[in-house]
Amino acid sequence: MPYAGFNVPLRHVFQELNKQQKMTTATMQCPAAPANHTEPNAGSNVMDMFGRARAAARSIALLSDDERRRVLLDVADEIDSRHAELLEANRHDLDRMASDNPLYDRLQLTAARLASIASDMRHVAMLPSPLMQTLEERTLPNGMRLTKRSVPFGVIGIVYEARPNVTYDVFSLCFKSGNACLLKGGRDADLSNRAGVELIRGVLQRHAICPDAVQLLPATHEATAQLLAAVGQVDLVIPRGSRSLIDFVRQTAKVPVIETGAGVVNTYVDRAADIGMAARIVLNAKTRRVSVCNALDCLIVHKALLPQLNIICGPLASKDVTIYADEQAYTSLCGSYPSALLQHATTESFGTEFMDYKMAIRTVDGLQQALDHIARYGSGHSEAIVTGDAEAAHQFQSQVDAACVYWNAPTSFTDGAQFGLGAEIGISTQKLGARGPMGLREICTYKWLIEGNGQTRE
Repeated sequence: MPYAGFNVPLRHVFQELNKQQKMTTATMQCPAAPANHTEPNAGSNVMDMFGRARAAARSIALLSDDERRRVLLDVADEIDSRHAELLEANRHDLDRMASDNPLYDRLQLTAARLASIASDMRHVAMLPSPLMQTLEERTLPNGMRLTKRSVPFGVIGIVYEARPNVTYDVFSLCFKSGNACLLKGGRDADLSNRAGVELIRGVLQRHAICPDAVQLLPATHEATAQLLAAVGQVDLVIPRGSRSLIDFVRQTAKVPVIETGAGVVNTYVDRAADIGMAARIVLNAKTRRVSVCNALDCLIVHKALLPQLNIICGPLASKDVTIYADEQAYTSLCGSYPSALLQHATTESFGTEFMDYKMAIRTVDGLQQALDHIARYGSGHSEAIVTGDAEAAHQFQSQVDAACVYWNAPTSFTDGAQFGLGAEIGISTQKLGARGPMGLREICTYKWLIEGNGQTRE
């Protein structure tokens, strides 16, 4: 779905902000804030916020893991105790969005979702610290000792859309890994994000920790442009959202970016598949949550299974899933799948991230055609094969170029919490650095520690 907010006017804003590139904000110690000072933007413009985040990053890097754990557990408890307040803020955001908007489900918080957010935060709190881990060590022939240790990035900026859960997930992962975070949410979720950040900053203050470790930037184009141009202030930016948002950040940013890609997700049902299993996997992958990036977009089916395609797709009708089928699949489903929900596929049906109760079907002669289809239309996010043929499954997993490749399981499992990471800061589809769900280790960098005894280089 196009992200209408990122267009030519914002690019002009960015160009104008190039003039500020030589500006620097002095590193400052976080001042003692008054008890009621929880508003993330009070008394501070965006450039000031960058400097305050930098100062906060230096201070929280010195905290012990036990201190970080206690803060995260307290934030989780606070989320549980303030459901009504957080849901009220979210309701005001929801009131401004049409309920049939594909982003509505992403924007919506419920008591169950808040409980899950708190549970994920507790999980992150109890994970081993990713910091100061020895990744490699050796002694050189001259006696110098080299040790490679994990350390925080420093300040991480997140640009995201209508996903208020990201506010909590990003904070928990960044704080646990010693990073300060600058949150740039969209206007759609602004009240929900503000309520969450206010809650978090209040807990930080109670622990006598600089609340500038988490800051919510204004929901404006100008703030996005300033974040992407903050060389020397922001160490890393991670975009989460639509393809247009991700492309804009990657193409525009002057600071390093880790790309979390949009999910165009395919599942290939091989001729050796268990049909009942295939029906369950397709239903779960497509309808568990249609607005998330791991949701199924295209079912690829072996032509030998066309007589049983109605069994595989039948459960989708109960969820009112519109199917865009190629000619062979359309003929097979005609008469068994509701006619109002069955459409002819077009060229645009393939390679589309629907984020809705919609799915394409492509018929293939065999595994190689399925691989070719994924190579052409996939986004490198998550792909799956359903088959009882181990050789075909191994070939599929070996040749598909994606961050997560499944055999006999739905792509709905592509998630940091499901992978045991506690939460995720995003799902990276790039190949340089982090790939797949990004947890604590993926938002740390490293440095070399060298210990000598007076050696000199010839």
